[in-house]
Amino acid sequence: MIIAGLVLTGIAALLHVFIFYIQAIAWTGERARSVFNNSEQEALATKEMAFNQGFYNLFLAIAIFSGIIAFALGNTAIGATLVFTGAGSMAAAATVLLITSPDKRSAALKQGVIPALGVIALAIGLAS
Repeated sequence: MIIAGLVLTGIAALLHVFIFYIQAIAWTGERARSVFNNSEQEALATKEMAFNQGFYNLFLAIAIFSGIIAFALGNTAIGATLVFTGAGSMAAAATVLLITSPDKRSAALKQGVIPALGVIALAIGLAS
């Protein structure tokens, strides 16, 4: 189960690197606007906020990647702490999005289900 948890959280981290790209680099482009259903004016007005949010997502992904590396190097406690912090934060943020913006349920589920499953699998694996 530990491997399953690390794979799932690794996938979540990769997704959040993509979200970083969309928010921090490509926010005003056509693809990002279609992903987030923003007009060009909305994208320009929120560019600074999206840039900051993109880095938040990148830092969560880096925490998970660092945790996976720590696991691979035999540092289980450090690895688990980093993976639980990164993936747990992803799942928690997705839960907040789901509760506060029910119309964005699809995005919340895409962002939150995989890291939540990874956290659960990792916790079960570590408890065994």
